[in-house]
Amino acid sequence: MTETQTKTSTPELRATAGAMESLREDLFRNVFAYRPLPPLSPEGRFIRRLPEGLRRVAVWTPHALVLGAALIVLTAGLANWHFSFLMGFVPAVAVAMTLVRPVAAFWASMVATIFCAILGSGGLWGPSAFIAQMVVIVVVAARTRPRTAAWMWLLTLLFGMLLEGGNPSNTASLAVLTAFALLIVTVVHVRRDAEREVRDAEREITVQRTVTAVERDRRTLLEERTTIARELHDVVAHHMSVVAIQAEAAPYRVENPPPELEQAFVTIRENAVAALTELRRVLGVVRAEDYAAPDAPQPTLAALDGLLDNVRETGLETEKVITGAVRELPQGVELSAYRIIQEALSNTLRHAPGATARVEIAYVLGGIGLRIVNGPPRGLVKPSPGAGHGITGMRERVAMLNGAMTAAVTEDGGYEVAVFLPVPPAESEPEERDAASGAEAAASAQTLVIERDGRA
Repeated sequence: MTETQTKTSTPELRATAGAMESLREDLFRNVFAYRPLPPLSPEGRFIRRLPEGLRRVAVWTPHALVLGAALIVLTAGLANWHFSFLMGFVPAVAVAMTLVRPVAAFWASMVATIFCAILGSGGLWGPSAFIAQMVVIVVVAARTRPRTAAWMWLLTLLFGMLLEGGNPSNTASLAVLTAFALLIVTVVHVRRDAEREVRDAEREITVQRTVTAVERDRRTLLEERTTIARELHDVVAHHMSVVAIQAEAAPYRVENPPPELEQAFVTIRENAVAALTELRRVLGVVRAEDYAAPDAPQPTLAALDGLLDNVRETGLETEKVITGAVRELPQGVELSAYRIIQEALSNTLRHAPGATARVEIAYVLGGIGLRIVNGPPRGLVKPSPGAGHGITGMRERVAMLNGAMTAAVTEDGGYEVAVFLPVPPAESEPEERDAASGAEAAASAQTLVIERDGRA
């Protein structure tokens, strides 16, 4: 490392270089930048208490004070016997410039001071130049940062001492008065910044409290749902396990049971085991964080025949009708369609024992239409009461896919559920079909959705 590099890296030289850079930044760069003084906020502490008419005028108070100070400087210059108008007008212009170009106004004030000293007979700091220089420094300090005001004060002090020579009495008076004014301005700056930080902190605290309250409510809701789900899992799993065990052991309790009875118990046990598997897959995730979901595929419409055979074994006569070209749909649509049909048939078993059911599926270009309709209850078995969660669950599935659904009682006392699940063209890959078949499928799907609107 050379001696020159060692000297330039000393802390003193770095501090000096930083000071000179800040001086250039504050007083020499963008000297003529246009920075108009904005009006006060109408929501200020004092202005908001005024009437509406006075409020519109009060926001321009800083501009009126600056122009009033310029008028005072002009009046002080007129008291001079030599070039009275120019002695007041030139410094007053420098004061007025602080409203639009604050840094340029400081340099204009320095030039005005020299101008008045040349034309006048009162020394360097005549009355108008004295007042103008003090007002400019205070206003610019209020509009900029304290560092800029400090540089202006130092330059004014050096400027006066150099031009006044060995008796800088007027410069000393100007420096003392300006120092007190700058101290007040700095205190106001610090207080304003502190108030702004407090407001920002209060706003941040309010936002955090709101977020915390929302998160707390959400966490409470999730905890309640988790508790309900766990209790539901425990209760339903226990009873379904008992049903499965009893259904498996029942044929051995009867001597020479008929085949129909054995098959009925086998079906009961299979349904109970299937229900347990579905229940564990849906609710198991809330029982433990490390729960591993089974890898079994979700049911689709391809497994619909198995579902219909299952409900037929319970005594529900079910008919299936498919229109349009059968094709594979997105997994979410397939699963929702299967679950909607499953829930609709379950509602038929509970609320319309002895009735018949009809499942209609229509494949169209824009999606798939479903219609599940059952007749009125028949026989001696009484319908089971329900809480309406099945219909709500179907509506949620349909809404999730932006579909349409109607559910209403039919004229003969039965019940009908009509659903249309849209499929975007990019996800739907229809097979080739003739025009007549496509028109018939589209009309059938539209009928499924709107047929019961007038009756619902």
